[in-house]
Amino acid sequence: MASMILAVLSAAQFLLALDYSIVYVALPVIARDLHLDLPAAQWVVSAYAVPFAGLLLLGGRLSDRLGAGRLFLAAALLFGLASLAGGLAGSGALLLAARAVQGLAAALLQPAILGLIGARFQGSARTRALSVWGAVGASGLAAGVVLGGLFTRYSWRWTFLVNVPVTLACAAGAAIWLLTTARPRPSTSPLGRTLLTTTAAVAAALGLTLAGARGWSDWATITPLAVAVLLGLLLIRPALGLRPASLRTGTMAAALYMASVGSEFYVVTLMLQNRDGYAPLQAGLAFLPLAALVTVGSSLTSGLVRRFGPARTLAGGFLFAALGLAWLAVAGSSYPTGVLPGLVVSGAAHGVIYTAMFVLGARDVPAERQSSAGATMTTAQYLTGAVAVALLTLPLHGGAYGTAFWLTAGAAVAGAVVALQRGQASLEAAQ
Repeated sequence: MASMILAVLSAAQFLLALDYSIVYVALPVIARDLHLDLPAAQWVVSAYAVPFAGLLLLGGRLSDRLGAGRLFLAAALLFGLASLAGGLAGSGALLLAARAVQGLAAALLQPAILGLIGARFQGSARTRALSVWGAVGASGLAAGVVLGGLFTRYSWRWTFLVNVPVTLACAAGAAIWLLTTARPRPSTSPLGRTLLTTTAAVAAALGLTLAGARGWSDWATITPLAVAVLLGLLLIRPALGLRPASLRTGTMAAALYMASVGSEFYVVTLMLQNRDGYAPLQAGLAFLPLAALVTVGSSLTSGLVRRFGPARTLAGGFLFAALGLAWLAVAGSSYPTGVLPGLVVSGAAHGVIYTAMFVLGARDVPAERQSSAGATMTTAQYLTGAVAVALLTLPLHGGAYGTAFWLTAGAAVAGAVVALQRGQASLEAAQ
């Protein structure tokens, strides 16, 4: 039964990651079909990422209180309905609304997945389960750009409709294997703090996304950013005091992961199609080496963690990611000698980072807090993803692809520093 449970949870995680990146390659075609300019088309990504990031903490609390199995079933069905609506949308407004509902469903589904892993697997079995889950999730993010290119050759609508049968299969699996989870325990997270954090996250993501489209001086940008800053001042002390310390490191790593290799897909997609003239299918196929190396890196992470520990494994992944992204920043437009080496190096690093950051972040968290802890890390991940897409749109709008890659490489270096500090602290504690 344990293998079937892990298969259902991994399939759902694959879907969540896939849906974040699958629209990247389809984005230029969607923009042309629905008459969206680049800043507006960016919202096809951000309309999913903003509610996903902003509502994860609330999803974690609901999972702790209502039961992860029940929430998983309901969220999977909602995700499928929103995907169907997105595939049938006839206007940009309808598509963005469907993406927002997808983000809401994902914010409920993600903490339920992590809560179920924490409840069903213990000790070394949990580390192995997280490694499998992380490998599948990282592969989904990479596979999204490949499948997006394949589907877009026929119609971009299939990038949404493909989710429907997968969500139905996940819901069926939940009904069979996941509704017998142990009785949920009341969450220890104060409701007021949860709501304030959720509001701050939504406001920050919304304001920074609008900055890329409307400028920093527009009232629509300033208002949500001001709300986020005011609420952030109230919440910064609890955030800096996240316990255990490994969770704090995992949360920072999740943010820097999304600011580095997590945003690579967006930059590479626009570079290949807008600068180098690739068709959507060609762009998708160009991502195949990256997708393959992400899977390889993820599959190696469990062994690397056993040998070097999660903190040093995570630091090494970030350093290799910085190397691959820096190569893309200076490489020419030739695919074999310019783009491909950067994709190979950054892809392998991507798989290691994605898995290691969750292994590290969840390592010392008790089972009853796995949903909330996972929600905290994933909030940082997707909030930063929405912010990164908004900010990277500024240089990309002017064709400055090298600048965008240097920014992502800098975020990877920062991630290595954070992980090395955690590793040093662990060594000192052990002495």
